[in-house]
Amino acid sequence: MTPRQIRFWSLVRRELSRFWKIKRQTIAAPLLEAFLYISVFGAALGSRIDELHGVDYVVFIVPGLVLMSWALNAYTNNASSILQQKMQRAIDDQLTSPASPLELLLAFSLGGFVRGGLVSGITLAVAALLVDMPFEHPGVLIVSMLLCGAFFAQLGVLAGVRAEQWDDISFIQQFVLTPLIFLGGVFYSASLLPAPFDVLTQANPVYHMVGLVRYGFLGFTDSNVVVSLAVLTVATAGLVALNLRLFTIGWRLRA
Repeated sequence: MTPRQIRFWSLVRRELSRFWKIKRQTIAAPLLEAFLYISVFGAALGSRIDELHGVDYVVFIVPGLVLMSWALNAYTNNASSILQQKMQRAIDDQLTSPASPLELLLAFSLGGFVRGGLVSGITLAVAALLVDMPFEHPGVLIVSMLLCGAFFAQLGVLAGVRAEQWDDISFIQQFVLTPLIFLGGVFYSASLLPAPFDVLTQANPVYHMVGLVRYGFLGFTDSNVVVSLAVLTVATAGLVALNLRLFTIGWRLRA
């Protein structure tokens, strides 16, 4: 390996080891939460709703829960990692090291991306033990999940860069991300909502992400797959470009 490769993978290993050292908090707790969602919603609502669009209700909500696991874990990991290193001024050494802004951005991004993907994958494995999960369009599913994971990983990086205290990260998660996810069609179909709530739901970006993942699993979605993929790709690329610029100039990173 070249010195540059060694430097980059050292940064990545640091980010991975950070969440793995406290895996009961970063891995086990989100898995328990997802299991409770499947059990409680499946038992409480599944017996009443039975099916949505010809699919068992429990199966219908699993794609959204898988996406939610990746989204929240990718965001939380990256935002907290960057803010912690800012508060400890450990990031100063990294900014003055030979590592390029792109290497630093990718290393921070991969930490949350891998954590989110790990929790999401185990969530799916647990769900598959409880219900029979179809995989109608695996290509769309893989691309959609990777893009969604990258989007929320970059969003976490952006939140960590601009945050000055822990409340800044919690505020975005509790008052922005969580409402968007819960109102994004994870537990229901937008086509069942009366006007104007159906239109308002379609204005939610998470609704289109859930639609993509649900289409990959079930072959059903309320949204246009091609348009949703295009918008998600552009949005993710835009966040990468913005974060790279912030790392290059050291905005809110340098003392």
